[in-house]
Amino acid sequence: MEDFLAFLRRRITGEYEVDEFGFDPELNDRVLLNLVRPLYRKWFRVEVSGLEHVPAEGGALVVANHSGTVPIDALMMQVALHDEAGRAVRLLGADLVYQLPVLGHLSRKSGHTRASPEDADRLLRKGELVGVFPEGFKGVGKPFSQRYKLQRFGRGGFVASAVRAGVPIIPCAIVGAEEIYPKIGDLTTLARALGLPYLPITPFFPLLGPLGLIPLPSKWLIEFGEPIRTDRYEPADADDPMVIFNQTDEVRETIQAQLNELRLRRGPAFPPLLAGL
Repeated sequence: MEDFLAFLRRRITGEYEVDEFGFDPELNDRVLLNLVRPLYRKWFRVEVSGLEHVPAEGGALVVANHSGTVPIDALMMQVALHDEAGRAVRLLGADLVYQLPVLGHLSRKSGHTRASPEDADRLLRKGELVGVFPEGFKGVGKPFSQRYKLQRFGRGGFVASAVRAGVPIIPCAIVGAEEIYPKIGDLTTLARALGLPYLPITPFFPLLGPLGLIPLPSKWLIEFGEPIRTDRYEPADADDPMVIFNQTDEVRETIQAQLNELRLRRGPAFPPLLAGL
């Protein structure tokens, strides 16, 4: 209780640190991660492998597949790196996130920032662990029929940032997110009216209303692969389209191979009672 009261006192008096991006480590560790940790440990029963590939210190870029209709995979990766590897990951998010008052503010507080080359460069040069999901909305919003098939990785801006900073790229495969909200349709007209990239139809939403928002308890595996070195390049190579294209393609192929292997290792997505879903 004394510790909790001291925490509240610091919040009231403003005696806590926030960096230039709005990251509030104490609030993140004491409150925000605790809100999602039950999902990580009890609901999705996340298992993590390859932690030896995550550097204990210094800059690195974690590149992961994106899926699940709602980007819960980003939060689960954040918990995995914080709890299992002892590192805070600075996730790069879409502009839409920061246009939403409450969500944008909390994202900043938890260490996230806009997916811009400038922010990525600054964080990597500061020695931060940066996380990116190059598929963006194309990945998280793809239909269930396309599950575990990587979408296009954009123009490779994340690779250019890693090359400029000379930091390793850590490929990350996440299996389990595809099954939490199986997307079988899209309310396209309503999504456009609301300014959203998509508005999903799942087997339970909007049919069951708010109950349809409860994610299915799929079994999750997260694997961090062997680092892909970028220090073999010169910083000027970040402006060479062919270098960036080839390196981006290597990262994408590596993650796809990880996904294929990880799916086989996991087996069924659900416990026996739910295996028929």
